[in-house]
Amino acid sequence: MLELGDTAPDFTLQGIRGAESSDIETVTLSERLETGPAVLNFYLFDFHPECRRNVCELHDLAWFDLDEQVHTFGISTDSVFSHGEFARQEGLEYPLLSDNDGSVAESYGILTDERQGHRRVARRAVFVVDQTGSVRYRWVADAPDEQPEWEAIKDVVDDVKGDS
Repeated sequence: MLELGDTAPDFTLQGIRGAESSDIETVTLSERLETGPAVLNFYLFDFHPECRRNVCELHDLAWFDLDEQVHTFGISTDSVFSHGEFARQEGLEYPLLSDNDGSVAESYGILTDERQGHRRVARRAVFVVDQTGSVRYRWVADAPDEQPEWEAIKDVVDDVKGDS
């Protein structure tokens, strides 16, 4: 599992921009880090009650999606088509990325072999990655119903933005 100070594995994933766009876009982490830090919010499934709570809490805070210096991504192993409907139903305004084979979750050390009958699913986790690609914050849930402390994440993001 990644630790603080480790280099975050780069990735390129397809995703949906948010509720207002059905366009599928390709996102490469290293390219986005050129213009600001990233918050990577891994979650289990679109439409799962605890995941709905997780992504909606992040959206409702509006700390990161209103700040053009910070890139916020929701990442799960669901398809971009599922993400599109999930974003539309929940009014999400940040990109949801599809790690459809679980390889990104695996590279971050948070892949589970099986969860509720589904294979290769990411554990709920949040990483803050600074512009150099260094992991500055890491939180990984032990259970699906655990939620991160968003205020602590905001503090780290503010520190990272101050460093750049």
